[in-house]
Amino acid sequence: MDTYRKAVENHYTAADDLLAVIERASRRAGREFQTLTREDIAALDEFHIRGRAATREMAQLAGVKSEMRVLDLGCGIGGPARTLAAEYGCTVVGVDLLAEYCRAATALSAQVGLQEQVTFLQGDITALPLPDRGFDLLWIQHVTMNIPNKQRLATEAKRLLRPGGRLALFEVYAGELSPPHFPVPWAGDASISFLISYPEMQALLLEQGFYEIARQDQTALSRDWFRRVAAAIQSRPTPPQSALSVNLLMGETAPEKARNMARNLAEDRIRVIQSVWEIELS
Repeated sequence: MDTYRKAVENHYTAADDLLAVIERASRRAGREFQTLTREDIAALDEFHIRGRAATREMAQLAGVKSEMRVLDLGCGIGGPARTLAAEYGCTVVGVDLLAEYCRAATALSAQVGLQEQVTFLQGDITALPLPDRGFDLLWIQHVTMNIPNKQRLATEAKRLLRPGGRLALFEVYAGELSPPHFPVPWAGDASISFLISYPEMQALLLEQGFYEIARQDQTALSRDWFRRVAAAIQSRPTPPQSALSVNLLMGETAPEKARNMARNLAEDRIRVIQSVWEIELS
């Protein structure tokens, strides 16, 4: 686990303190960190395909309600958690393997006034020190690609959800061809990339007593989005990692990662699917 954790940290962690990186980028954008709003950080906030728009779509698909207690597994710097809190009134706990991401998530949430609704903790999402049946909704966006033991994740999801609770997934899956062209946003090479197909994920969840209630294949939409992203990055006069966007998290290889994602999606090396599952009442 230590070797794996270190490899993941090396891939995702900025060369400098992440909060300091965000503060410098905000100044370049003409804003001080202490004045940032959710709209100012919208392009940075949600480290997944199509950003906040995809989060809102999945919230609708999952039937998110204000009284829900949500667990965001692999929360990153907390953007989706803040969206669910600010726009839907949910109480959210976010978990991420990276302490640096949790620190940034906590600071950004306090800055935009959401510290009472969202909290963050560092941890392994396949083995969490949280009570059984403590959540109405588990939320996962672009996380399982880095999880080697998805059986443990499915088992933990069942434990954490109340009977009748829901699991919302917005994930990248293996396509017909393999491997994907690297680097990609979740991995510089195959060492921390653990893609499975959607049918394999279905089998794991069905075994735990989940049943699928909604699904949307977003592969074509994601391919076109990455083509636009790659073109936009290429046309910018400044380095992509200097902007207040997710390129801060992807670093200097952001242009190559965006191009590879468009290519992988076009060649059916990866697929992107949103799905919502419900755990059987027991």
